[in-house]
Amino acid sequence: MIGPEFVVPQQPLSEDCLYLNVWTAAKSPDEKRPVMVWIYGGGFITGGSAAPGYSGEALAKKGIVFVSINYRLGVFGFLAHPGLSAEDPHHASGNYALLDQIAALQWVKKNIRAFGGDPERVTIAGQSAGSASVNCLIASPLAKNLFQGAIAESGSLVLENPLLRMKTLAAAEKEGQTFMKKLKVRNIQELRALPAEAIQHAFGFYSPIVDGYVMPSSVAEIYRQSRQTHVPFLTGWNADEGFLPGVKDKAAFAAEAKDFGSDSLLFAKYFPSATDSASLASQIALSVDKTIGVPQFAWALRQNEQTGVKTFLYRFLRKPPAEGNRKRFGAYHTAEIGYVLHNLDSIQRPWEAADRKLEDIMSSYWVNFVKAGNPNGPGLPDWPAFSSKDPEAMYFDEDPAAKILADRRALEFLYAKYPGR
Repeated sequence: MIGPEFVVPQQPLSEDCLYLNVWTAAKSPDEKRPVMVWIYGGGFITGGSAAPGYSGEALAKKGIVFVSINYRLGVFGFLAHPGLSAEDPHHASGNYALLDQIAALQWVKKNIRAFGGDPERVTIAGQSAGSASVNCLIASPLAKNLFQGAIAESGSLVLENPLLRMKTLAAAEKEGQTFMKKLKVRNIQELRALPAEAIQHAFGFYSPIVDGYVMPSSVAEIYRQSRQTHVPFLTGWNADEGFLPGVKDKAAFAAEAKDFGSDSLLFAKYFPSATDSASLASQIALSVDKTIGVPQFAWALRQNEQTGVKTFLYRFLRKPPAEGNRKRFGAYHTAEIGYVLHNLDSIQRPWEAADRKLEDIMSSYWVNFVKAGNPNGPGLPDWPAFSSKDPEAMYFDEDPAAKILADRRALEFLYAKYPGR
């Protein structure tokens, strides 16, 4: 559930959108404060850094420079077409959103000293599509040396996520040709002559592609070859952010175990369906694991095992206080953002003392990670580094605590079976 705090104002909106925002409490350019660059989510079709939930004021007061950026979305961010590829010196098209993000990082490296920031201590961070963007930036050769740490919340392309599968350039160009036919234009010149609104309203689903330039291979392939940037990494996901298209009765859900062949008994063990309530709980858990949990878990494993750099894993369980119909969403997709950015005041909820405490703890962890590549610090519960041998995660609820990953075996089971691994 995405609330209004993460939606940009309806007006004014413009193609002239490539701006960024800087919050700093530095008094001098010589302070060299660490920098967080925030990349918003929105499925690559919506979002914007003008949303009140992305304010960086509170984190800047905690000692970092906070930068939020804009990048092009939808058709403007990802349209590929043979005509566009022919114009490009690299014979590529379609990853304009990623190029916007890289341009923003280049700007930060060149200019952030003027705001008291340290261009050699930059951490990229994002949620949902912003997290998937972080994944692409870690994998892209064009972004090397532009950041020294990464935070990724609920979004990964490491396993060819079925929600965000990367297309080839040829496939994306073919879709671009189909798109132009819908608009009844014959070439790129005629497309450019159309009003921006007409192009924007011709809706389609867009996401990063393997264009041979920004992304020479898929993120999954780059990780298989261990060619990603090696930086300290913090990642995790929320308890109730799965995508459940429909609820099956317990018999129909139990039948899914057959898809796992000789491992059907293990599936039934990890996702029981003996009763209606158990079946419903298992379907919800499976939807979270398949779409968010397993890809994020795999990303944490690979970033740690392939780089030797410390990785920190979290699970967000806190159900923001709610009234009426909102209660059913639980620890929903985006629920953690208000806590980590210390922006609960931008979200209209009946906040409790436990939420204020958690807001201060989580934002402190995130700031510490930006400062030192490690979330730990004075007055905070110890957050151990994550690895396959020590699969501990920080559980964020009323009383945050580090624990052995509770559903580790189920995650490992699904990871071993995951398509496109």
